[in-house]
Amino acid sequence: MNLAKYRMIRRSRAMWGSRRVWQPRLVFWAGAIGIGLISVLFAVLADKAQGLFHIIIGNDGGWRSFLPLAVTPLGFVLCAWLAHAFFPGAQGSGIPQAIAARHLRDDEDRSHILSLRLVVGKIALTVAGLFCGASIGREGPTVQVGASLMLQVARWGGMAQARGLILAGSAAGIAAAFNTPLAGIVFAIEEMGRTYEARTNGLVLTAVILAGLASLGLLGNYTYFGVSKETISFAADWPLVLGCGVIGGGFGALFSLLALKATRRIRRWNAQQPLRRALLVAAICGLAVAAIGVVSSGLTFGTGYVQARSAVEGTPLPWFFFAEKFLAGLLSMISGIPGGIFAPSLAVGAGIGSSLGLLFSASTGAAALLGMAGYFAGVVQAPMTAFVIILEMTGNHDNVIALMCASMLGYGTARMISHEPLYHALSRVFIADAIRRRRAQIAKF
Repeated sequence: MNLAKYRMIRRSRAMWGSRRVWQPRLVFWAGAIGIGLISVLFAVLADKAQGLFHIIIGNDGGWRSFLPLAVTPLGFVLCAWLAHAFFPGAQGSGIPQAIAARHLRDDEDRSHILSLRLVVGKIALTVAGLFCGASIGREGPTVQVGASLMLQVARWGGMAQARGLILAGSAAGIAAAFNTPLAGIVFAIEEMGRTYEARTNGLVLTAVILAGLASLGLLGNYTYFGVSKETISFAADWPLVLGCGVIGGGFGALFSLLALKATRRIRRWNAQQPLRRALLVAAICGLAVAAIGVVSSGLTFGTGYVQARSAVEGTPLPWFFFAEKFLAGLLSMISGIPGGIFAPSLAVGAGIGSSLGLLFSASTGAAALLGMAGYFAGVVQAPMTAFVIILEMTGNHDNVIALMCASMLGYGTARMISHEPLYHALSRVFIADAIRRRRAQIAKF
């Protein structure tokens, strides 16, 4: 009897040990698949919201084209109020929050910027922003959504690798948002981590694969900007590569510099009356975005995906489009509403490339690709992410060297103008808020 009892105990311990090994893995896999599914839902809602906005304002130049002058500022105010009152931590892109969470050690501090509550708020308010004409994207918010889901997975699964899971969730978010698995991995290494951590490579790869499979299962395999057939010839196009890299990077650095300076000044100004002044800033920015949109005949509203894709496919954009989209994206960012800058930045870059293509009498599609690489590398100061994400989004691998050159030129130019990478500089705001809360708690005791 004792021997039988001993064997039963050993068998139960073996089963429990197996369960302890597999339970966290199953929860992690479910979380990665969940990121893919939610990213698809987010994409569909965002596209529907943009479509409805353009249906409402019409495209016939009639009286409805002036509706944004009322709808957009009211929408900005509503989004800013909801973010302040119900979803604090949802403002802005979402990538700075994910970066800050990796630096924070306490789970309570992380919960202020990564949580299931913020998943709901981030998606709902980004969609609402697009519905009222904001020049924002969904890709940055998807990073915060993915990181939030993975952090919750760590809690449910009893996993101790919170920093690695945040990294994995962020990479899965980018991969699912753009259908760019390689870009998701490069983004995790270059932008989120800045240094490669070998022990997290399995988490990142698994999360990207599962999230990508979930996205592919619903949407199928696709390229974000269609398939580009343009080939850049160095003999004839090297002045275009140089121009797109340097000029695109310069404008990207200017965007980053203006965004950081404006954000810091607005935060200081808002400190005395946070809600009232935040809503005033949102209203002013919303009105300015609406005015730019009306002047541009609606081209600057929304993500800019349609305009960027048309440029990549060879249709020139108006030469002044990039300046209008630049201002609309900057105003939307500093307004305090939730929303990303990935897609609007790519649209600005495509506009810069299109204009330079006309100047150099070059192919519009090739110039748009180079402009996107230079400008995007200048904004985020992550050149590898820039050229990899553009390669995957256009399905053209014939221009690897040219895109690498444009990205590195954009990055080098940006470093001379703005020494602070945008997302990392913004992440310090959330780290400072966490330290301030911690000190306030200690002062109470």
